[in-house]
Amino acid sequence: MRLRALLDTDSLGLRLLGGEDELDRTVRGVMTTDLRDPSRYLSGGELVLSGLAWRREPADSEPFVRILAQAGVAGLAAGTAELGPVPDDLIAACAHHRLPLFSVTEAVSFASITEYVVRQVSGERAGDLAAVVDRHRRLMTSGPAGGGPEVVLDLLGSDLDLRAWVLSPTGRRIAGAAPGGDATPAGDAAVGARLAGEHLAAARSGRRSPHRVLLGNSTYSLFPIRSGGRDLRETVLSDWLLAVEADAGDWPAERLDLLQGVTQLIAVERDRRDAARTVRRRLAQEVLELVQTGAPPAEIAARLRVAAPVLLPGLGTAPHWQVVVARVEWDGGELPGGPVAQTLLEEILVDPGSAGPDPADRIAVAHTGDEAVALVPLPALHEDDSDTKAEGLHAESLLRAVQEPLARGLADDGRLTIGVSAAVHSAEGLRGALEEARHARRVAAARPGPVCAAGHEELASHVLLLPFVPDDVRRAFTARLLDPLRDYDRRHRAELIPTLEAFLDSDGSWTRCAGRLHLHVNTLRYRVGRIEQLTGRDLSRLEDKLDFFLALRMT
Repeated sequence: MRLRALLDTDSLGLRLLGGEDELDRTVRGVMTTDLRDPSRYLSGGELVLSGLAWRREPADSEPFVRILAQAGVAGLAAGTAELGPVPDDLIAACAHHRLPLFSVTEAVSFASITEYVVRQVSGERAGDLAAVVDRHRRLMTSGPAGGGPEVVLDLLGSDLDLRAWVLSPTGRRIAGAAPGGDATPAGDAAVGARLAGEHLAAARSGRRSPHRVLLGNSTYSLFPIRSGGRDLRETVLSDWLLAVEADAGDWPAERLDLLQGVTQLIAVERDRRDAARTVRRRLAQEVLELVQTGAPPAEIAARLRVAAPVLLPGLGTAPHWQVVVARVEWDGGELPGGPVAQTLLEEILVDPGSAGPDPADRIAVAHTGDEAVALVPLPALHEDDSDTKAEGLHAESLLRAVQEPLARGLADDGRLTIGVSAAVHSAEGLRGALEEARHARRVAAARPGPVCAAGHEELASHVLLLPFVPDDVRRAFTARLLDPLRDYDRRHRAELIPTLEAFLDSDGSWTRCAGRLHLHVNTLRYRVGRIEQLTGRDLSRLEDKLDFFLALRMT
């Protein structure tokens, strides 16, 4: 609403004292204050109501008004009930800073003015939002050239002053302009991941949306952008979400309904983009079937030549290829994890620092059962024959970007494990890369936690053996070595298990281990002696150190 409208309402008891040329300013809210410096509570566009209790002398008026003007408030309304007429020094300060000034008759309470303005602004914004949704629906129905979710987010910002972003389930920004330097989902990947994690946790717990999250000084309201799927676990890990920097807790039902309409429009665009992935998924499925059935390398190479231009348009030479295998498993086993793993891989393999949907166009993912297999082309960094090298994906970096939000979506009944192969430059190497990625995934599956990954570089380590040790052998081995220490720790709080871990991590160095545990060396020697006494092992022997190391890794 405009400031001018306040003067047209006699019941508000407002009288204009200055700033007639500024009455077309937009009022976005109301704040009542008697603080000398209310700047931390101002965001711009407010009508400030004040009883002037902050004013102790005429010199106080100028700095107070300057603060309001710098914050971009719409106007100041001064009450006369307590201190009488508005002082001349305040009128002069408002005139100097071109800030509209009103006086409020003592017969009208600030609460009445606040209620009126909030009701008017809320009603106008609801009407504006309805117009936004209608305009965007027309754009969407006119065809793919409508502009997608960026259009509706731009309209929300320009028409309603609502900052909003579309985020992936890992928190990557799909749409929404990045304001420079602000700690927002658009400008800070960590904030986006945090919001995605909060959204996934709330959805898995069954809480109704929108989910409200306070990060720093900002409140965000999170709306799911639903896709198809019969089970929540099939959709929650693949759905986009709409993050709005506002508290939807005090929104009227009409506005919430309109925001739900916005999410439905974005869901239509999501479906369109998913349909565009069909070709890439089919290419990956065809290559996977050829590799698994032992097709001749020439036939696989021909299929790769078809895939390369689709995944990397304009590439002059055949790229290197890398294989990534992911598996999603749910407790009970009745729900196939392959489709979820496929969608997750298509998101996980995108650089978390990139924005928009386009980077996913380089990735082809197939699925079967609980497993998804990604075929990732890697452009060569050097074009000189046998010395050609490609920059590949690394399991650790993939895990770092997505572990926190996805772990919250998997909750306590799901697991995601990922294996990454080395890069290969020919069809002959693709079958080996697939097996390598599957072996790496088994190594990841042997580790604790809901989201784990392992890369090809770990397959030369002892950890490659651990996933293939039968469970009963693992349990017996670890129980024989570690149960006596656990029992002793439980009875005496001696911390023998942490001491053993630190001793092995310090390569048997007494000084380093004692420093790490903040112990005297004699105390450390006593604890190690107790470990040897309880287990019958000698920690000066390499064989016994190795047994303890493996037992700890198997737990």
